Amino acid sequence: MEYREFGKTGIKISSIGMGTYYDPAFIISRKLHLKGINRTNVEALKSGLDHGITLIDTAELYGTEEVVKEAIKDRDRDSVFIATKAFSNHLSSYKIRKACIRSLKNLGTDYIDLYQIHFPSHFIPVKETLMEMEKLLDEGKIRYIGISNFDLARTMDAVSQMKRYEIASTQMCYNLYDRQLENNGILEYCKKNKMALLAYYPLAHGKLVKGVDKESTISRIVENHKGSKPVHVALNWLLSKGDNIFPIPRASNPEHVVENSKYDSFKLTDEELSELDNIMNDTHK
Repeated sequence: MEYREFGKTGIKISSIGMGTYYDPAFIISRKLHLKGINRTNVEALKSGLDHGITLIDTAELYGTEEVVKEAIKDRDRDSVFIATKAFSNHLSSYKIRKACIRSLKNLGTDYIDLYQIHFPSHFIPVKETLMEMEKLLDEGKIRYIGISNFDLARTMDAVSQMKRYEIASTQMCYNLYDRQLENNGILEYCKKNKMALLAYYPLAHGKLVKGVDKESTISRIVENHKGSKPVHVALNWLLSKGDNIFPIPRASNPEHVVENSKYDSFKLTDEELSELDNIMNDTHK
């Protein structure tokens, strides 16, 4: 497992993480208390931890903070980097403090490594939210502050509002098929400012793993590396885009998580990376 410095924090974590967004039906059932903790999801996270993955991403919206709590309860807390998010309706100074305390309880921990704004608010000034998050950091309830789903203008505004700390990371959709970050300035901005980028949907909702055409670029590259799979190609390509990038594929199946952890069993050649950069030409073959 490769470990990378998380932005400018000085902390090294696994270069890939584990996401815990499952599906809307799961979220609704959890909100209505119709479904308990899924043991398969817990075992998936445990498998990842056993194979060297130290980053787990969750959110109050997902209803999976308790799943994370169950997965890490017998672990050394300092060995796991937990990221969670406050939803956009909890961004006033009063509400985000309550949301943070609630997440701490759900996670069964004294501190959150990375506390993120899930979506920007159209009503609460980001300055108000960030100032309260800085207070939470001073109190030791969180270690780092992050944002998620912020466009470039909002990202730059959030960075400018920080008084005593820095925005450690942003979280955006990024994969071989969805490359908006390469054109909207966010990828370049993050590199220039050494801001970590958590890439969600790194496997394009499974399109880069299931049903990959045998004549596609990905399939041809898999044939070049014995024992490799499409998921390894997809993750390797993402990681090649910068030392600040951390893909967070969903962890719902123990076998799949272990498979993800083996992404570094080979390295893509420069020629293969170039072919993948042009994959949009054969996406729909």
